[in-house]
Amino acid sequence: MTPPVSELIDLLSLERLEDNLFRGQSRDIGTKYVFGGQVLGQALSAARATLKNQRGAHSLHAYFLRAGDINAPIVYQIDRTRDGGSFSVRRVTAIQHGQVIFFMAASFQDAEPGAEHQVTMPVVPMPEDIEPSPAVPEKVLATLPDKIQRWLSREGPFEFRHVYPRDELNPPKRPPQQQVWFRLTERVGDAPELHQALLAYASDFQLLGTATFPHGISYYQPNVQMASLDHALWFHRPFRADEWLLYSIDSPSAQNSRGLARGQIFDRNGRLVASTAQEGLIRVVPDPEAVAHVPAKA
Repeated sequence: MTPPVSELIDLLSLERLEDNLFRGQSRDIGTKYVFGGQVLGQALSAARATLKNQRGAHSLHAYFLRAGDINAPIVYQIDRTRDGGSFSVRRVTAIQHGQVIFFMAASFQDAEPGAEHQVTMPVVPMPEDIEPSPAVPEKVLATLPDKIQRWLSREGPFEFRHVYPRDELNPPKRPPQQQVWFRLTERVGDAPELHQALLAYASDFQLLGTATFPHGISYYQPNVQMASLDHALWFHRPFRADEWLLYSIDSPSAQNSRGLARGQIFDRNGRLVASTAQEGLIRVVPDPEAVAHVPAKA
């Protein structure tokens, strides 16, 4: 595997310290603090590791309480809340420097038949018909803070193709909705729990930023502060994170310095495989020096 993908797989593979205690490393991807998707993916991996059966995750609900330190590992403590006949529930507490930075409840279920329906995937161009996003010109990149330069110039483990691209450095005002194709940049193993952890990681990209669209602001602007407050994810159907998935996102509301965003994730055949929701802080401050010059969300 290429370094970006192998590093992500390693990141989601936690060290077991005790039966219910795990340690995960942190990665600097150009944000000031630990990327929220990293904590989501690691927490889900830790919870899954305490199951004695092959139940797959069907939902998770998480709160981000404190910013994570990129330079320190994170300890995940698991509470085996319930193991029933069809469902298992786990509570996960993430600890860093002796403080709780995140907690999550995740539920797992045996596969079983039942009634099915779903919404229709939006009609959009297929990913191969969309040009990859162009690199930021060197002259423009050189004018940006170091962390943003690394964020924009890094080769990440996921490829994104925006149906309607937006210039985040000079953002126009537009309706709060977008569609983005994404996939892991190379094939990985078949384990469903790996692909669920990878999707949990990727689901934190693009989501909250949609709530900024009507206001003509973005996380690259020095007076804009953004951070995830909570995150929910529901898994509906099997999928592969290394095949193209469409992230269809809208933001129904922003108020009181918070924005709400909702997402539906489809495979290229139109099957709804997952849904997301997130509320986050979106604060515009008069003093740019009071805000870290880094993107909290993509």
